[in-house]
Amino acid sequence: MLANPKTRLWLLAAALLASLSLGACGGMTDRTRSMLYAVTPYKVEVVQGNFVSKEQVDALKPGMSRQQAREILGTSLLTDVFHADRWDYVFTIRRQGVEEQQRRLTLFFKGEVLERFVGDEMPSEKDFVAGLDARRFSGKVPELEASEDQLKKFDPPKKEATAGAPAVPLPPLPPSYPPLEPTR
Repeated sequence: MLANPKTRLWLLAAALLASLSLGACGGMTDRTRSMLYAVTPYKVEVVQGNFVSKEQVDALKPGMSRQQAREILGTSLLTDVFHADRWDYVFTIRRQGVEEQQRRLTLFFKGEVLERFVGDEMPSEKDFVAGLDARRFSGKVPELEASEDQLKKFDPPKKEATAGAPAVPLPPLPPSYPPLEPTR
């Protein structure tokens, strides 16, 4: 036990201060608590894989060689050592405020020839690009107009020639640049 009364007094004061501090935290109002939970952290956009368009899928034909398929679609995201006759193209995009998109396309080969392919319905390039903009615009875009007088304010100032001295033209540029390394 502590025999010193001053030490006991300091420990009691510290314990009282700590309990009061912790008690103050419990007095958070519902409004304050909802404001804390309303703040959402920034989420990084994640784009993985190869985007495959409807136009690329339409160009695939059974009987093509592996090289022809690779030229159309690019290198597959997944190539399995145990399934050498199968290529998987997977595309995933995660963006804040937009529903996650995931599309798959699988090509099956017999030897060096494309046998068949299966996958999700792919968007056209135009539809995919149009769907990338997640912002929603509200309101009408104002039409920009300016009168001739307003536009004249922005004309560049005219240079006045000095009295009696003709304008000196700049010398022409050299026909080629000098070599970077000294010649011998």
